[in-house]
Amino acid sequence: MTTETATVYRLAPAVAARVVGVLLCAVAVLILLSTLAIAVLDLHTAFLLVPVGLVLVLLGATWWGWRQKGWVARLTPEGYRIQWVRGVGAASGRWKDVEDAVTTTVAGAPVVVLRLRDGRTSTIPVEMLAVDREAFVRDLQQHLRRGQGLRKF
Repeated sequence: MTTETATVYRLAPAVAARVVGVLLCAVAVLILLSTLAIAVLDLHTAFLLVPVGLVLVLLGATWWGWRQKGWVARLTPEGYRIQWVRGVGAASGRWKDVEDAVTTTVAGAPVVVLRLRDGRTSTIPVEMLAVDREAFVRDLQQHLRRGQGLRKF
């Protein structure tokens, strides 16, 4: 058993800003619809506190969720796990099952593709990560080497 801990790569700030922007637009539409409903139905303005409270709970839950699960890639001594990526393929795997790792582009975006021995692949878009592309690839190579029992010469 190794004492090495997991390396966690979080969501890039630009991607997180897009997600938060969509969430804030949805919140604005909810408040607008509630305001219009209050005006049309001639309700007391205190009813506007209900959607505002819901929005505050939603924003708090979103913050808590990103704090706990806001990572995209987690590299451990045993293997890897990818989340929040559409089209990732195999979302997790063991280093011993990885046949090779290659860098390429998919739809004009740089990605790292891990090819597994059973024919599956894991595609990691490096622009989603809050780290330098080359630093991620170097760290991934080190985890892969150690996970497969290889040593440097």
